[in-house]
Amino acid sequence: MPKYQFDVQVQPEYLPEQSAPETGVFSFAYTITITNAGEAPAQLISRHWIISDSRGHTEEVKGLGVVGHQPLLKPGESFQYTSGCRLRTASGTMHGTFHCVGEEGEPFDTPIDLFMLEAIQQGPSGQPLSGRVLH
Repeated sequence: MPKYQFDVQVQPEYLPEQSAPETGVFSFAYTITITNAGEAPAQLISRHWIISDSRGHTEEVKGLGVVGHQPLLKPGESFQYTSGCRLRTASGTMHGTFHCVGEEGEPFDTPIDLFMLEAIQQGPSGQPLSGRVLH
């Protein structure tokens, strides 16, 4: 097991009630769970996101912490937060990195794997709502 390692899980969600597809506004939330999978305490210091829509428009977002926090996590501890973004198209992607510092001042980056943002509404059972029928 590495001394410093954060694992990142992402759960994206389309927000139809905050979207206006007719004007090119598609709102998404994403819930991030960061877990210290290393052997020593470490702190998340900053984030760097690359957000792209399906037309190739890309935006970079950099900043300190996440939702106003710079969590210090002991081995096995997790921190979860929800944030959001808007796209001009019904689908896109996000990926990036968290810049972190170990307990002895060692910097390390934690990659955030590419994930999809798709404007698909879900019914009460969690299944996608669609006008298409697949045979």
